[in-house]
Amino acid sequence: MPKTDSLDIDILDLIREEAWSEVSEIFRRIHPVDIAEIMDRAPREDINQLFSLVDDDAKPDVLAELEAVAGSEVLDSLTDLEISDIVEEMAPDDAADVLGDLSEERSEHVLGLMEKEESDEVRKLLEYGEETAGGIMTPDVVAMQGDQTVEEALQAIAYLDTKERFFYAYIVDAAGVLLGEADVWELLRERERNRPLKDVVHEKFHSASVDMDQEEVAQLMNKYDLTAVPVVDADGVLVGRVTADDVIDVMEEEASEDLFRLAGSDDAELETRSPLKSCMVRLPWLLMTLLGGSITSLILRSFLSRISDVLILAAFAPIVLAMGGNTGIQSSVLLVRSIALGNLKGRSVFKLLLREIATGAIMGVVCGLIIGVWAHILIAQSPEQAVLPTFYLAGAVSLALFSAMAFAAVFGALVPILLDRVDIDPAVAAGPFITITNDISALLIYFGVTILLLDNFAGAV
Repeated sequence: MPKTDSLDIDILDLIREEAWSEVSEIFRRIHPVDIAEIMDRAPREDINQLFSLVDDDAKPDVLAELEAVAGSEVLDSLTDLEISDIVEEMAPDDAADVLGDLSEERSEHVLGLMEKEESDEVRKLLEYGEETAGGIMTPDVVAMQGDQTVEEALQAIAYLDTKERFFYAYIVDAAGVLLGEADVWELLRERERNRPLKDVVHEKFHSASVDMDQEEVAQLMNKYDLTAVPVVDADGVLVGRVTADDVIDVMEEEASEDLFRLAGSDDAELETRSPLKSCMVRLPWLLMTLLGGSITSLILRSFLSRISDVLILAAFAPIVLAMGGNTGIQSSVLLVRSIALGNLKGRSVFKLLLREIATGAIMGVVCGLIIGVWAHILIAQSPEQAVLPTFYLAGAVSLALFSAMAFAAVFGALVPILLDRVDIDPAVAAGPFITITNDISALLIYFGVTILLLDNFAGAV
C-alpha cells in the first residue's frame, strides 16, 4: 500500500486537473485515514466530489477521520438517509461525534432513521458532555460475571460485532457494578479454559467516571500506561470504555487548543477560511495588547519628566520590558504544561513559587550584571547625559532589571495557578494577558527603582 507522503503532491495535482478516475484508483489503494488527510488539504469546492469517489465500505472510516471543515462540507451535501446509513457502520463513539456536529433537529431525524439498537447507543453517548469521559467513550465492552469461565469470555469477544480492539474483559455483579478486570492477553495464555473469571480477575484497577474531564482521562491513562480504561456512572455501573486511540485524539486536541491560546487565537479559526472571521477571532487579543501598549506609553511619558536630567536611562526601558516579558512567559508556559499534565496535584504550590522566585532571582542577577556592564559602557560614552556618576546609573539599571525579572517569574507562575483554582483554563495566562501585564509591571518596576535610587542619591549629596 503506497504512502501518502510520496503521493500528496501528485494527488493534489490530479485534483486540480479534475482527473477523477485516477484519484478514484488511488483512493482504492490507500488507507481511509490517508484519504481523509488528502480531503482535508484539498480545495473546499472539491471535497464533496472526492467523498463521492470513496468506496462505500470506506466512507464511515473516512468521515470519522475528517477535520471539522471538510466533515461539515460532506455532511451538508448528504441526505439524512445517507448519513444514517454511514453512521450505522461506525463505532458508536465516532457516530456520536459526527451527529454532534449536526443541528439538534437534523441529528434527531438521522437517529430516527437508524436501527433502534444502534441509535439507542448513540443517544446515550450524546447525553454526555462532549469533553468528558462519557463523551469520548465507546459502549462496546465485554462484561462478564465472576462465575463465568475464561472460555466464555473469549467466546464473547470473538462474537462481539465491533471493529474495536479489546484489551480487557470486565467483571461485573448482577447490577452491572464494575468489580474488576481481566487482561485479554492473560486469558489467551490461560491453559485451564474452564477456570472461573473470579480466579483471574484484577480487583485493583483504575476507572473513570462519566463526567470526568477528557484531559483527566488522558492523564490517568498516561500515568498508569493503560491501553483502555473502563467508564462507570455515579453508581459504579460499567457503561463503556475509553481506548488509547481516543486519548491520542484528546491529547492532540488539547495541545492544539493551548497553542492557539498561547498565540492569542482560538482553534475555531481552523474551521473557517474567511479572513474576516479570522480577524474576529484574533482582533480582541490584539486590541488587548494595543490597550496594554497605550498604558505603557502613558507610564513612560509620566516618568520621563522625572528623569529629564538623565534621559539616557530611557534607552534601557525596552530591554527591561523584553526581559521581564520573556521571563514571565517562560514561567507561565512551564506552569500551564505542569497543570495540563497533572503534575501539580499533591505538590506544594508554596514550594513551587519559592523555586520560581529563586530561578527568577538567579536569572535576574546574571542578566542584571550583564546589562549593568553594558549600561556603564554606553553611559560613559554619553557623559553629557549623565549628571550622576556612571557607576551609580549603571547600578540602577542593573537592579531594576533584576527586580523586574524576579517579579515576572513569580507573577508568571502565580497567574496560571490562580486561574486553575477558579476553573479557568490557565492557557489563557500564557498568551497576551501575561505579556501585557508583564510589560506594565516591568516598566513600573524599572522607573520606580531608578527614580527611588536617584532621589536617594540626590538627597545624600
